[in-house]
Amino acid sequence: MKINADLHVHTTYSKDSLITPKDLVYYSKKRGLNAVAVTDHNRLDGAWKIAKETDFLIIPGMEVSSADGHIVALNINELIPRGLSAVETVERIHQAGGVAVACHPYVYFKGCLKEKVCATFDAIEVVNARAFPFKKSMQKAKEAAMNLKLSRVGGTDAHYGPQIGYGYTTIEVAEPTVDAIAKAIVEGHCEAFGQQVPVLLNIQQQFLRVKRMIMKFSHRG
Repeated sequence: MKINADLHVHTTYSKDSLITPKDLVYYSKKRGLNAVAVTDHNRLDGAWKIAKETDFLIIPGMEVSSADGHIVALNINELIPRGLSAVETVERIHQAGGVAVACHPYVYFKGCLKEKVCATFDAIEVVNARAFPFKKSMQKAKEAAMNLKLSRVGGTDAHYGPQIGYGYTTIEVAEPTVDAIAKAIVEGHCEAFGQQVPVLLNIQQQFLRVKRMIMKFSHRG
């Protein structure tokens, strides 16, 4: 069977995200997904909590801030420490039984890995729907995946509900489980799809973030 999953989504457990657990499920279903990876910044508790509270298929993960750039860890049950080298981070992810994804490796302003992407990764995020420049970074990521013989995955890097699903991965699995999805990604039974998130949605996200900050500070006063 086919699983359509956005493999890079941040919830309100990330300080810079507006996506509540309710929004996560609602917009994932609205976009025709049947799974979603929760990949909050350097934390895992939100992913596991949401997975326990919904019947929707949640892939627990986190976006790790390595010393060399950001790395998405999928299907893990323990925190991966931040600040290690890319090689050390991938090793820790594998020790935890997880899948190591080089996320947005060739974009501007996002802690990209660039030349630190290597064959020890399991996959490269070749489609990041909020990447800039979108087409150029996607092409470079596809070339790296081909040269390193790594699986190609896609995600949105969503921080606002309506952004979910603009980047996604189609995964061939025998059964709809997190372990089966992780295994299929490592073995290359997946493909990345997607398009750039519309500028209007990014503007709306920034407006709502500023509004939230203003309300937060006003309540403090």
